[in-house]
Amino acid sequence: MILTVIIFIIGIALLVKGADLFVGGGSGLALRHSISPALIGFTIIAFGTSLPELVVSTNAAATGNTAITLGNVLGSNIANIALILALCTFIRPDMIAASGTSRPALVQHTVMMLVATAAFALLATLGTLGALSGVVLLILFVVILAVLWRERREEGAVHIKSHGWADALYIGLGLVAVIIGARLVVESAVTIAEGFGIPAFVIGLSVVAVGTSLPELATSLVAALRNEGAISVGNILGSNIFNLLLVLGVSLLLAPVTIGSWADIIAVVLFTVAILPLLFARPSVVRGWSVLMLVGYAAYIAWAFAAAPVG
Repeated sequence: MILTVIIFIIGIALLVKGADLFVGGGSGLALRHSISPALIGFTIIAFGTSLPELVVSTNAAATGNTAITLGNVLGSNIANIALILALCTFIRPDMIAASGTSRPALVQHTVMMLVATAAFALLATLGTLGALSGVVLLILFVVILAVLWRERREEGAVHIKSHGWADALYIGLGLVAVIIGARLVVESAVTIAEGFGIPAFVIGLSVVAVGTSLPELATSLVAALRNEGAISVGNILGSNIFNLLLVLGVSLLLAPVTIGSWADIIAVVLFTVAILPLLFARPSVVRGWSVLMLVGYAAYIAWAFAAAPVG
């Protein structure tokens, strides 16, 4: 078991470093084409930081561990909002108010995330999500990307560097590291779950989800500290859309996923709606709401483990 935990940690480290390289290379390429800070965060950086979720979830689906697939997607979305964004806004409660010209784009991106979450919740009423549900999610994803591409340019400063030809190298190395790390994470997570008698869904919802969300945490926190609130928030909003529409959509093409409990679907919807005060309330209110979100996240994870049948 100790060796399994070490392998899990190595896998997480590869995921984080791989995503970091991908983000650096992808952002550099985007910057050379004058893409706005909010859109860089929402697309290039969000995709890079969502690579761990994509590879982990599709790998889990391909190997029949669909409980980890769904748990990772839902857990990552909840962690992105109630843990990562809440932590960023607690540290910098004024970062949204200071986002300037990027604020209208953030409003648009928030609406898109709410639409994606609503679409997933409606499909979840089917009980089992199959290939057709995956196609629906992917079509919605393409529609959102098309809308964004039409409005891709916007004025604003951004603290991202271009690395010239090395950007492509960073993207390639990052992708390789993420793929290897994801394989290690999935296999070790399944072993840990079996060893402790904890359902794979709960492991995916908590440990795997937080692990694959570490790139979002690092990226959004650094952006917030650098006073780039548009990138910080855009990364979270984009990652959640990528997770629900692209990650889950592709995973469903590989294997059907059964909805085990409506409590978790309700949780992801409530936490998603609860993002609104963090984005649009006065800074004096934002910090208090951030604390409530962090406490709510801790309570939810504690409930998930307490409610899980052990043995």
